[in-house]
Amino acid sequence: MTLTLTTEEPHNAAVEDADAMVRAVGVTKVYDTGHAAVNALRGVDLAIRRGEMVAIMGPSGCGKTTLLNCLSGLDSISGGDVMIEGTSLKTMSDRQRTRYRARRMGFVFQFYNLLAVLTAAENVEMPLLLTGVSTKDARRRALDILDLVGLRERADQRPGELSGGERQRVTIARALVNDPAIVWADEPTGDLDSTNAEEIINLMCRLNEERNVTFALVTHDIAIGRRAHRIVRMRDGQIVDEVIPA
Repeated sequence: MTLTLTTEEPHNAAVEDADAMVRAVGVTKVYDTGHAAVNALRGVDLAIRRGEMVAIMGPSGCGKTTLLNCLSGLDSISGGDVMIEGTSLKTMSDRQRTRYRARRMGFVFQFYNLLAVLTAAENVEMPLLLTGVSTKDARRRALDILDLVGLRERADQRPGELSGGERQRVTIARALVNDPAIVWADEPTGDLDSTNAEEIINLMCRLNEERNVTFALVTHDIAIGRRAHRIVRMRDGQIVDEVIPA
């Protein structure tokens, strides 16, 4: 793989691209441990455009997951602003942010976060039921999405009856079932062997290319970085540069 360096300075695309679907401007995050203040994010600027696949990479503890959580509204920010589809997260109440995430965002985690007592279809349809979609429509949409990720025939199986790769496909189906504006993924291949990891990478790339799904992925996996449109590299709570896989 050839990586083309785009900049050696902290990135400022959020200021440059006012029309970005996700835009962070000067985002800071400070944790108070009780003994000292920890500056987890230090003035992050970032823009993610609709239909992009962006990989956020860097050493452990550099702020990757914190950035993902702040951009998605899972965690509050200490300073700056985050705008999703032109709306500032700071202007939303906790209830509004929760409702917005349920309707417009999808999440994929390293350890699946599937409910063991529910079938694949029941896990996938849960976000729809929580937002008031009827049981009949939720099941139909869940089965359609499971078909999209190649698991329609496993719809009645519980997570314990599925392989790691299949469980992650269910997680991706759950993330997509509400037709989100963006899918946030935190180490989506971190708990998979190389074969299953490659299948998940291929699936995400296909969804991005064929359905224009926007992905923001935190990863240590250079194989994901190679397939992304951009690699955003972090160190010590800042974006230090970007590379474009070629």
